[in-house]
Formats: sequence, structure tokens, C-alpha cells
Amino acid sequence: MVTNLIRCPWCGITDQLYVDYHDNEWGVPVHDDRVLFEFLSLEWSQAGLSWITVLRKREEYRYHFQDWNIEKISKMTDEVLEKILLDPGIIRNRLKIYSVRKNAITALRIQQEFGSLDAYFWNFVNHKPIINHPQTMSDFVAKSEISQTISKDLKKRGMSFVGSTIIYAHMQAIGMVDDHIDTCWKSIT
Repeated sequence: MVTNLIRCPWCGITDQLYVDYHDNEWGVPVHDDRVLFEFLSLEWSQAGLSWITVLRKREEYRYHFQDWNIEKISKMTDEVLEKILLDPGIIRNRLKIYSVRKNAITALRIQQEFGSLDAYFWNFVNHKPIINHPQTMSDFVAKSEISQTISKDLKKRGMSFVGSTIIYAHMQAIGMVDDHIDTCWKSIT
């Protein structure tokens, strides 16, 4: 781990998993539907918890949810979801686990209508990342007009756990929004 780089303060410098996520994923544009659905699912799983908690459980989620194959997830039975809930390696919240299947079904309908989740999400920002220039952590926002619009649309389509704050975090994770602070090496490069 390179520790002399200046990073966004939220990721710290001591947890390699957090630093790797910051350096290699957060804010990097994603256009793969499987990864888009993974991040969306992890964001709603994180609600009420810290992001590092979710990152530490990420591999178990990938295992249980078929490496985020949306079609396979949409066909999971209640029996399978109940078995997943027994695994301490995931966040064992019944509503959140069942929402993965429910939201996968909605994601399939979105793919059918728009051609892909990629086309759906990125259309909200005209297929170009919004680059903010926060100077400090106090400049960060938790939601935006666009995240509110996406949230309302996803809820109307039948998705759960997709409030405006969760959607804004999703937008940051998949690079629709670049919120690296100006002094962060990711903002400078």
C-alpha cells in the first residue's frame, strides 16, 4: 500500500480493503450491468451501516447472488433466500435480502425497456460523469436533484431500498459522480 498519497479522508490509510476500494473502484465509471447491479445491491445493504462492513462481506454476497447474475437472482426461491439469511458472512436483514430478488426482477424490466442498466443510469447524466470539486469533507452532499429523480423513478418501477441518499452513493460508486476531494491523488490524475 502506498501511504504517502493524499486520499479522500473517508477511506483512511490503515485498512487495505478500504484504500483499495477508494483507489481502484470508487468514482471509476462502470458500464457493466452486473457490476451496476452489484453496487446498487451493496448500497442498499449498507443502509444504516458503515461501507467498510459491506466491503468485508462483499465476497459472500457475490457467492450467494451468483456473481450478481441478474437473471439467476430474479429466479431465486424463498427457500434459497432463507438459506442465505443463515450465513453470518452477509448482512442478515430479511427485507434487504428479499429486495435483491425483487429488485433484480425490476432490473430485468429496465434492461428490456432501455437495453441495459448502463443505458438507464447513465442517461440521467447524459452519459458523462459529473465532476464535483469538493475541497473538504464538509463539501460533500448526501443527495442531489438527479439522485432524487432516479430514486423516484426506481421506486415507481417497483424497486425497494433506493432512496435518494442510497442512489447518490451508488452514483459515486459507479463514477456517475466524481466526488474525490481536490487534493486527492485520484482527483489530480
